[in-house]
Amino acid sequence: MTIGQMLQPMFDTIDTSKGSFGGGVGESSFRPMLTTEMAKQIEKKGGLGLAPSIYRQMLEIQEKKRDR
Repeated sequence: MTIGQMLQPMFDTIDTSKGSFGGGVGESSFRPMLTTEMAKQIEKKGGLGLAPSIYRQMLEIQEKKRDR
């Protein structure tokens, strides 16, 4: 879900539906599904690679709290 939220602005910045190769009204209707499917594929391939660094940061914060 988070990856989908990150991808959404990428599609909001351009409007290809009216161009020569655009999909018209249907394209804008199906765009949210495209974003969702792209996000699923990114997640399936291992995500964005952020989890290890976030996990390390969380452990560091816990260690600092424990040492107080």
